[in-house]
Amino acid sequence: MSEIESMKQQLAGLEAEALAAIAEAKDLAGLEALRVRYLGKKGGLTEVLKGVGKLPVDQRPLIGQVVNATKHTLGEAFENAIAHLQADVDAARIEAERVDVSLPGRSPAQGSRHPVQMGLDELTAIFVQMGFSVAEGPEIEDEFHNFDALNIPPEHPARAMHDTFFIQGDHDATRLLRTHTSPVQIRAMLTAGEPPLAVVAPGRVYRCDHDMTHSPMFHQLEVFKVDRDVSMAHLKGVLKHFLSTYFGRDLPIRLRPSYFPFTEPSAEVDIGCVLCSGRGCRVCKQTGWIEVLGSGMIHPNVLKAVDVDPDGWSGFAFGLGVERMVMLKYGIPDLRLFFENDVRFLRRIGR
Repeated sequence: MSEIESMKQQLAGLEAEALAAIAEAKDLAGLEALRVRYLGKKGGLTEVLKGVGKLPVDQRPLIGQVVNATKHTLGEAFENAIAHLQADVDAARIEAERVDVSLPGRSPAQGSRHPVQMGLDELTAIFVQMGFSVAEGPEIEDEFHNFDALNIPPEHPARAMHDTFFIQGDHDATRLLRTHTSPVQIRAMLTAGEPPLAVVAPGRVYRCDHDMTHSPMFHQLEVFKVDRDVSMAHLKGVLKHFLSTYFGRDLPIRLRPSYFPFTEPSAEVDIGCVLCSGRGCRVCKQTGWIEVLGSGMIHPNVLKAVDVDPDGWSGFAFGLGVERMVMLKYGIPDLRLFFENDVRFLRRIGR
């Protein structure tokens, strides 16, 4: 057999083999591999062409025609196969992305109030309904409003560096991040002049604490009233109404003697455990009672500091931690959940 006939047979066999492989291809990646195998720079057709140089010069055009015909046939076969497989791919993608226009649309996710803000608004609203006005004050305070006017002496532990964030980092500094909302009481009485006065003051406060029940930044609500003949009975009545309204049930309360520099007499306020209804549980330490806030009658020295005559006027005051109240109402075990920004927690509690 002549050399040219042998090459023609190789080309015919290559063509038949390639067409059969193209027909069996299942995807575009496999088809591309076949194209490289048969028509690439190192493919089967190139290997056959390497033998053209051995042919006589007058026979080279003849084999060239056969090579071109084979290349053309295979090229068309690849194009047709690619178009067919691409159509299948497109059809599958269209089906996967098909939209059922009869289904209701997806509403965008809506935000909600943070649980702490929710509690702050709810607590404040209760006192507004009772006739208290809302007052606010600066978060950066001076020692007069934060300590001196509230009858907190210079040697009191509350002024220590381990409890207070002083702006200049010096115990003798006069600027600090307020440690409670009680300075608003001083500012409100100085601004209002002569009583009567009933105020609720919500806001952020700062102390050097950080664990599962304390945060260096938290929220407080200061509530006070100054008028003629205000007594502990008025204080207890306000507390009873407020606590029962917030927790949505008639709660028993009790006042235990305590000490605060800015009130005299002073009392810690306990409520019947909202989790076990007073039967005793882990949260209330089997006592049936939970401490929720500190209260008392405004100390005469505090009234004098704002030029109010303690012989003619009297008042009560109490302060509470907003995070603690929200934790009790919703059974939240760890204060840090409020500040970790876990969307799952915020969605469950917020609204």
